[in-house]
Amino acid sequence: MFRIESLVVGPFQSNCHIVACSDTSDAVIFDAGDEASRILAAVRRMGVAVKAVINTHAHIDHVTGLAGVVDALGVPVFMHREEAPMYEGVGQQALMFGLAPPRIVPIHRWLAEGDVINVGKLRGEVMLMPGHSPGHIIVVFKDETPPRAIVGDVLFQGSIGRTDLPGGDHEVMMKTLERFLPMPDATVVYSGHGPETTIGEEKRWNPFLAPLARRVPRSAR
Repeated sequence: MFRIESLVVGPFQSNCHIVACSDTSDAVIFDAGDEASRILAAVRRMGVAVKAVINTHAHIDHVTGLAGVVDALGVPVFMHREEAPMYEGVGQQALMFGLAPPRIVPIHRWLAEGDVINVGKLRGEVMLMPGHSPGHIIVVFKDETPPRAIVGDVLFQGSIGRTDLPGGDHEVMMKTLERFLPMPDATVVYSGHGPETTIGEEKRWNPFLAPLARRVPRSAR
């Protein structure tokens, strides 16, 4: 029932994930980071009906393609309210990297911890996971086999998101990482950069997550 297509877009090589319900063909786009035309072509190729665009956070490499996608599809945009200042300042972010400022579009729904994202028959639960940015969210599809998680820039294969950018906080990030420990090892992780991985692999090998996992008795995970 869970269907996903991931594209690597833009100069920062960020991942845009299109998640769809194979039973209903409803879909959402996570992080339209750049190259809106490629994202739209993937939507057409999949034959899905996009219902919303969800931003895990508002760094420039995750929002540059947002206006083009929303203009074409006419869908609402979801984000956490704590990301609003960063999103409104995306022009300044662009100048830091010598890029043209992207056009911003209105946010239609402010997400919060515990909110549910329904994608056809899929049910995704929103978790607030700050550290990389103040309002960074992930969305976990717990009912799937195996479970799936769209995690943005919190967790990567073998690493974690930067905490030295504006809004980042390493101490907060380490607390956030603890929230991955109870998740089943089979949970498939789709990150904002790099390849997919699993919670189990990151508990074993990730130099940031593995030490945390070793402190927790296996029976408590």
